[in-house]
Amino acid sequence: MALLERQLGERPAGCGAAGLTPGQRGLKRAFDLVVSLLLLALLLPVILLAAWAAARDTGASGFFLQERIGRGGQPFRVVKLRTMRPLAGSTVTTLGDPRITRFGRLLRRSKLDELPQLFNVLAGQMSFVGPRPDVPGFADALGDEERVILSVRPGITGPATLKYRNEEALLAGVAAPERYNREVIFPDKVRLNRDYVRHWSFTMDLVYLWRTVFPAPYREKTDA
Repeated sequence: MALLERQLGERPAGCGAAGLTPGQRGLKRAFDLVVSLLLLALLLPVILLAAWAAARDTGASGFFLQERIGRGGQPFRVVKLRTMRPLAGSTVTTLGDPRITRFGRLLRRSKLDELPQLFNVLAGQMSFVGPRPDVPGFADALGDEERVILSVRPGITGPATLKYRNEEALLAGVAAPERYNREVIFPDKVRLNRDYVRHWSFTMDLVYLWRTVFPAPYREKTDA
């Protein structure tokens, strides 16, 4: 695996300020395309059944579409299973948010609400692994060096996603969730995502996927 990555032009650690090489992007996209096709063929009935149940549970469409910022700063619509009643409120969700339905909590706890993003991956709007796509506005706060994050497709999972797997519970324990998210969590996610892009490897993508499916205590990757 390491030999394949070197042949595709992997940069030494710390030298990836410009993002992935064309070969790395091609490898990553080929993996996304093949695996998303296979998973959709296998899981489409599950997604449709869950969407039907979510529609009955929330009284709205079972699929939730929201504008997010993707590669190159381009907006796209992310697709998720609806877990909340269509009521006005903050874009920051905490554990115990009254908008979340009982079935929605099950979907969010199991991460099954993310399954429709396989369509985003297939369409080339997202990748399996990468920085999570933010709602419009957050990308505007990125500094020059941090904008390398926008050079890759956003992901379903990744180092920041794994570290903040229990983000809703964390936010529920602070007095000002939106401020804490903006001043503490967001900058830390930016740091993690910037390092992910700079030190990208196909092997680590597989590790992040494994840790997503089989959760373990988060350990931040450090360079030797």
